[in-house]
Amino acid sequence: MKEYTTVLHPARSRFEDRKSVFYGLCTPVTSEDEALSFIAAAKKEFPDATHHVYAYVLRENSTMRYTDDREPQGTAGMPVLDTIRKSGCTDVCIVVVRYFGGTLLGTGGLVHAYGEAASSALHAAEVVTYRTFTALSVRVSYQDYAKIGALLSSSGIRIGNTDFSDSVLIDGEIDAVNTDSFLSSLRDLTGGRAVTEITGEKYSF
Repeated sequence: MKEYTTVLHPARSRFEDRKSVFYGLCTPVTSEDEALSFIAAAKKEFPDATHHVYAYVLRENSTMRYTDDREPQGTAGMPVLDTIRKSGCTDVCIVVVRYFGGTLLGTGGLVHAYGEAASSALHAAEVVTYRTFTALSVRVSYQDYAKIGALLSSSGIRIGNTDFSDSVLIDGEIDAVNTDSFLSSLRDLTGGRAVTEITGEKYSF
């Protein structure tokens, strides 16, 4: 997978409808164990809540899970899951905690309330798209270094460190989809004199 969309950090929101209070809790997760731990922590934090509704979507085995937690079927967990799916996010877990305020919200009201709580929490957690980046090192002469300045700027390479010694050693990372064209342009500009090494791949945004 060259890219995936998830949330940047844990976050929460609060939503109130006819005296029922909904807390939306959202976090990035990478496994079912992490999702279940987050759900357990939410139940521990809000032990007296009327409902602990959750949904999570994982890249791992294309897993999707949700529960209505005693709300009418399809009115709670599914709206939370739909919020995640419509955002395009994966590796994310949302728990919506409800404190019942004494007034029944009806099917439409519940769907709206749980969807709103989930959406607000997701927004607060900042949706980001991670792409695959190629980590590489480039060694060139000082003469060639002067030639490749424009390429380094236009290629989108993220330079982590540049060492100036008997030659110039550049360590950086570049979007994987641009790697081949960057290396080809580098060869052309330096007449094949640049020494490059691919040192790995990572996800970043």
